[in-house]
Amino acid sequence: MPIADNTLDNVILVNPEGEAIGTYPKLQAHLDGKLHRAFSIFIFNAAQELLIHQRNPEKYHSGGLWTNTCCSHPREGETVIAAANRRLQEEMGFHTPMRELFTFIYRESLANGLVENEYDHVLIGHYEAAPKPDPSEVSDWRWMSLPALQKEIQQYPEMFTCWLPLALQELLSQHPQLD
Repeated sequence: MPIADNTLDNVILVNPEGEAIGTYPKLQAHLDGKLHRAFSIFIFNAAQELLIHQRNPEKYHSGGLWTNTCCSHPREGETVIAAANRRLQEEMGFHTPMRELFTFIYRESLANGLVENEYDHVLIGHYEAAPKPDPSEVSDWRWMSLPALQKEIQQYPEMFTCWLPLALQELLSQHPQLD
């Protein structure tokens, strides 16, 4: 199945306070390092394991790397929760209630010259069944305890997206009961 080319979609540019200041083509925003709105979803099961996935190797960046349950960008006029629900269904094949926990800003340069400069909304939810991921988005998935994930990230950082350790650190510092 071919990868959907959504690199021409627009992202929402924001100021450091998270206020929208315009839109910009997604790929160009990542080339120019423009601060834009994004979200990262963390879905846990009853055993407090996090659902992580391996990005399809053909993705325009960070292909083949492991990351949190789902991450993307809202469209203009779309709330973060609506975008999160849409992308969780599109990427992982399920719906579950989610709530936003916090936001943070990070900036990381990628090996291919792109720059992640995101005002990231972190959402959490719970789910018990196996996901039904879209193979054009997801190569593999697994449930992992947070201590096991932290250990694996420490041992093999090159196997994970640049934002996962940052978001995970923020998540655990603000919500230590998850650890």
